[in-house]
This record gives sequence, structure tokens and C-alpha cells, in this order.
Amino acid sequence: MAKHVAVLMGGFSSERPVSLASGASCADALEAGGYRVTRVDVARDVATVLKDLAPDVVFNALHGPYGEDGTIQGILEYLQIPYSHSGVLASALSMHKERAKIVAKAAGIPVAEAKVMHRLDAAVSHVMPPPYVVKPVAEGSSFGVLIVREDQSKPPQQLYANDWPYGDIVMIERFVHGRELTCAVMGDVALEVCEIIPEGHAFYDYDSKYAPGGSRHVVPAAIPKQASRKMQEWSLAAHRAMGCRGISRSDFRYDDRFGEGGEIVWLEINTQPGMTPTSLVPDIAAQAGHSFVELVSWMVEDASCNR
Repeated sequence: MAKHVAVLMGGFSSERPVSLASGASCADALEAGGYRVTRVDVARDVATVLKDLAPDVVFNALHGPYGEDGTIQGILEYLQIPYSHSGVLASALSMHKERAKIVAKAAGIPVAEAKVMHRLDAAVSHVMPPPYVVKPVAEGSSFGVLIVREDQSKPPQQLYANDWPYGDIVMIERFVHGRELTCAVMGDVALEVCEIIPEGHAFYDYDSKYAPGGSRHVVPAAIPKQASRKMQEWSLAAHRAMGCRGISRSDFRYDDRFGEGGEIVWLEINTQPGMTPTSLVPDIAAQAGHSFVELVSWMVEDASCNR
């Protein structure tokens, strides 16, 4: 009998639309791979829904808070339903940019200097010389990311907004010039490095991530082999240091303006990478010879509890 897979998607974070797209793509691919699939648009009653469904496996296609921060993973552990991607601790740790940077730095991975503070304090005056980046400490998909240029006389005044939806704690991080690169880890293997070239966008923001034609993915990245090897090494080191399982993706900046040696800086790790038609991991996996159906099937077969 075909394995019954519940694909969790949607949810109620700011990344709901991305999750719905990821979930639909993965559910279609799993059906093509011969699995019996139930699509679950996650609401607050998800534990009851899953208990009644009693699937063999959960494919977690949720993004953002509640979906990739250890919350849904804890529910699945209680229900003892094997699930894809990382477990409770790795998910919570990786989602919190400040904590993740501390662990990455301790593992010997280069990170950019950063400070964490209340958004209202960050809005008063520059807390480090521009250029720098303001990031919500626990959001994904570049939500709430603000880049402060050298010529800006004061911090982003959006931080004062009463309707700021991304939490009160932000991270102020040194802006690293250069190219946007990412490296996926599948199981215990670092795949090829991919360069992300935003098309018509200042940086790899929400639109360049998810709008068709918003960015180009170059796999393998056209960078020196030594730089690629370092990023693969550090991606695998981050995956292991955080305790990740299944698929993860580490993001980097590579500043090669002054020569090939350049500066490589690890930005963050994503334990629930997007799985939409424009997403990075499917492109990177395809270059390694894994079709989309094979990729999601591997993730289902890799699923477990106690992750």
C-alpha cells in the first residue's frame, strides 16, 4: 500500500503564501512519485486534524514562525508522526538569527559583526557606521529586512511604525558587499554552491525570491573552486552544529571586489527552504542529478521523529 503523506502548508505566519506554493508543488510531486497525499492547510487545530488523519509521514512545507521554529516539530513529536526536515532544537536555534550566529561562530564559521536590540532603540541613531542591515531576529523570506546605505543620515524610520509586524527585537548587522551565494546540504552532503543574481532588485528580497523572473540562479556558481569548497565546508559545518537533518540551506556573501581571495561571510541557515517553482534547493538538487520528484521522495523517506 502506498505510504500516506500529509503535506503541511499555509499556516498563519507572514510566509503563508510562500508555504501554500511550496506545499502545492511538493504535494503534486509526491503524488507523481506514487504516494497517497493529503494536503493540510494548517490552522490552530492541526494536532486534532493530524490525529484523525493518522498519516504515515508528515512533509512539512510550512515557513516562518510556528512552521520552522520548533513549534510544529514539537507537536509532531508528541503525536509520534515521522516528519521531514529538522527537529525541535535545530529548528528553533536556526530560526533565531542571533543564536544561530553564536553557534556558527563557535564552529569556526565566519560571520558579520552584529548587535541585537529593540527596534525603537535602533531607530534613534546609527548603532554602527553605515552601511549595515536591519533584520528581524526571527523572520524568513527577507521580511522586514532594511539596508542602510553609507549616505543615510539616520536609521530607517519604518522601525518606529505602530504597525511594524515583525517583532520588536532586531539585529543590526554589518553590510557585506559582494555576491549572494547559497549552498544546500542534503543529508550529510553539501551540494554545489549557487549564485543568486537578483533581476531588477537591490538585493535578494521577497519579490526576487518568489516572483517569476525575479532572480537568476547560476549552479554551479562561477567563482573560484577554493571559495566554493569553503562554502560547502561551512554549510555542512553549520548543518551539523545546529543539529539539522534532511535538507538545509546556508546563505553567504562573497566580496571579491579586491581579488579572488575575497571575504566570505555566512549569513544564516534555513531549515525549511522554499520548494516553489522558483526556489533555490530544487535548482541546486537538479544540478546534482535529483529530479524534483526524487528530491521530495527522498525527504519523505528520510523523515523520522527525534530529529
